[in-house]
Amino acid sequence: MDFGPIECWYWWVAALAFLAIEVFMPGTFFLWMGVASGVVGVTLLIDPGLSLDNQLLIFAVLSVAAVVGWRVYLRKNPPQSDEPTLNRRGAQYIGRTFALSEAIDNGVGKIQVDDTTWKVKGPDLPEAAKVRVTAAEGTLLVVEPVTAAAEQA
Repeated sequence: MDFGPIECWYWWVAALAFLAIEVFMPGTFFLWMGVASGVVGVTLLIDPGLSLDNQLLIFAVLSVAAVVGWRVYLRKNPPQSDEPTLNRRGAQYIGRTFALSEAIDNGVGKIQVDDTTWKVKGPDLPEAAKVRVTAAEGTLLVVEPVTAAAEQA
């Protein structure tokens, strides 16, 4: 049983090695290098006389094209998440109402959220005033006062 030129097996083993690296260091970079290695192995099976220079050139071009193509695709089609604010803790509080734990003086105050104290930015208000979080700027929450009519609605 002849499995073609032995050189194609080297490329397939390299493809498996790249895929194994991808499993342990995810980032879809090594995945595309593994795909490129597999394609070079198939190409070598079809054309056994392909020189090593051409094999390496095909591998390099396919690897770069696949990585760049994947990055462009991801930029145009970002992955959707059922928890878009999972790693943006401040954004999780947008729309929620809290009482000030420290008065807002010169535009800066504090609120207590669960076991964490957050700095807030907004109009000057006394301690214990109700505020609604409207935005998160890093570790600073932007707030606005809550009126009695808005609180009932």
